[in-house]
Amino acid sequence: MRRQIKGLSFSMDAIRAQDEVPTTEVISTHIGVMTYLAPKASLASSEAIGELRDAVDLCIIKGEVQVVINLCSVEYVNSEALETLLDMHTQLVRLGGWLKLAQVNNLAREIFYITGINEVISIIDIASDNNEKFKKPDRNSPRQKLGDILVENNMVSQKKLDEVISLQLKSGNRLGQILVEKGIVSERDMMLALAEQLAMPYVNLRAGLYDPDVVKTLDKEVATRLGSVPIFKIKDKLLVATSDPQALHALNEIEEHTGSRVSPVLALQEHIIKSLNEVASDNPLTSDLIFDVKDDFEVVDSSLTSDQITIDELAAGSPIINMVNSIIQRAINDKASDIHIEPGRSKTLIRFRIDGLLYEVMTVKPVLHPAVISRLKVMANLDISERRLPQDGRIQVYTHGREVDLRFSSLPGLHGEKIVLRVLDKNQTILDVNKLGMSVANLALYLKMLKRTHGLILVTGPTGSGKTTSLYAALNYINSIEKNIVTIEDPVEYQMEIINQNEIKASVGLTFAKILKHVLRQDPDIVMVGEIREQETAEIAVQAALTGHLVLSTLHTNDSAGAITRMIDMGIEPYLLSSALVGVLAQRLIRTICPACNNTFIAPPEMVERYGWETGKQIRLARGRGCPECYDSGYKGRASIHELLEVDQELQKLIMANPSRDVLSEFIARRDIKTLYDDGLVHVHDGDTTIEEITRVINN
Repeated sequence: MRRQIKGLSFSMDAIRAQDEVPTTEVISTHIGVMTYLAPKASLASSEAIGELRDAVDLCIIKGEVQVVINLCSVEYVNSEALETLLDMHTQLVRLGGWLKLAQVNNLAREIFYITGINEVISIIDIASDNNEKFKKPDRNSPRQKLGDILVENNMVSQKKLDEVISLQLKSGNRLGQILVEKGIVSERDMMLALAEQLAMPYVNLRAGLYDPDVVKTLDKEVATRLGSVPIFKIKDKLLVATSDPQALHALNEIEEHTGSRVSPVLALQEHIIKSLNEVASDNPLTSDLIFDVKDDFEVVDSSLTSDQITIDELAAGSPIINMVNSIIQRAINDKASDIHIEPGRSKTLIRFRIDGLLYEVMTVKPVLHPAVISRLKVMANLDISERRLPQDGRIQVYTHGREVDLRFSSLPGLHGEKIVLRVLDKNQTILDVNKLGMSVANLALYLKMLKRTHGLILVTGPTGSGKTTSLYAALNYINSIEKNIVTIEDPVEYQMEIINQNEIKASVGLTFAKILKHVLRQDPDIVMVGEIREQETAEIAVQAALTGHLVLSTLHTNDSAGAITRMIDMGIEPYLLSSALVGVLAQRLIRTICPACNNTFIAPPEMVERYGWETGKQIRLARGRGCPECYDSGYKGRASIHELLEVDQELQKLIMANPSRDVLSEFIARRDIKTLYDDGLVHVHDGDTTIEEITRVINN
């Protein structure tokens, strides 16, 4: 016997069978004319979704068409579940009933909000504080100006907005771009304002707010290049998270690739990239960010104990060794300076420092973290059983036909040990003073200083500005068999021929000052002190410079004038400093524009006039669009900018008078000495980098 319900045909035997054996994954209860269905698991698998579908079908067979689905036990819903809910709602409405949702958690609510499900299916238990958060965007209201929205929401003052609008008229950049770049408005606040202006949802994109299967429908390289990621698909509608909803070419390209109708939602660019990497590394051992290890990769000089050999053999039975080796090889291949392996509560994050900035490249399941750490400690010949104290070591690998040193550092933390590997690749180090990127005038002056037989030359700049590289290049330039060159370093980063290199050991009292005292008894011609940190080292260095030695060293100051005031503040008598100091080289490293996505444009007349470039002719500048080659940053590779201050007779007299910073700055301006900013503008004019990059580096 069969029963017909408006086009639906069911076997009564099947009904009786389902009555006798109730669905185990969906609990059914009745309150009046309503039927409550409560799935016991997340709606993330076809099996769980099928159970719910069968339960609703059974309700329809019984004539129960007013259905409430209680989602208290449902933490996550995928695209298939969303489609199924819409289909069930349509079916129940056609039969004169309805479908409503209850006890919806915040994650599911956000999914319903960004997909528009909450506009179709009622959610009967949304608290008052969530009504505003998940309200339907009003697409019929007149569109406000972005600036007005920012002012209304107290994100920026009207005065500051007027200033930025004036700047916008001169530069031609978008208002939002200027506000974010200058730090006036955060990127998130800007996205919220855009969402209000465009009547478009904003999503705080994270795990759970995308369907991994849908993310994979668009090739990762394409998604990264376009700065967009598909997150859910309902029938022919594809929801795409993007940080630039006005980039219609990107949305059109996604439609071509997927064959679906694209509906954009707003998200931060960093969250988009992070989501792509999370999906790619769901199985971290097969992530497309970690490629097969080349045959020429091997660990050099790994003297293993018997216990370590056993562990290494056990690890060899798993993919851990291959994964660790491939991470290192990828870092070397991408010219990373550091590898960060950071444990968290739900995942281990792996980031590379490339061109001075950190980029997330993959995530590893936390269960694998101890094995990764143990493998690295084995490679560094460290105690793998010690997890409570920091450890330092050295790893040497052979790849791409050369040896590369890795400096290992571990630090115990809340969720486990964090590891940082400093990549010391001699092949990437510039040891030729002619290749430091100096202007012709600065290079000639620097070489003149290096030919001095005595005196103190200081190289200044913050950490990571290339000071040590400049010192090594200088030593390489003046190195010869006739000279006794001695270095004091912490630690020795690159080994050089015919140079006596020494490493400080603070644990046994071997400091910069103590080694320097003994070095001066070794008949040196040239002494390189890795860093002047305190008064004693500064005093000995100055005395050495005054007694016939050429002394090279570094200081952590922002510019050349700061080195003079810093030395005096450390207790060096001005009259001694004026006699000893030969010159100061201040420098920074700037990112250069990625050649793969280089895009040129004509500089506006206002910019040409502001920076004093030649008027009356078109100045063509450049910027990077962002691509997979540069981790979507628009930059790849680095160059240096310099400010070189020579101590002549006039400056010597000025130093003896214990000058203030302002007096020194006036001297530099009066003598028309090229500052770091001036040198940076030359690189901008030549199309090597951007104004934004110069401003970022110098202001930091």
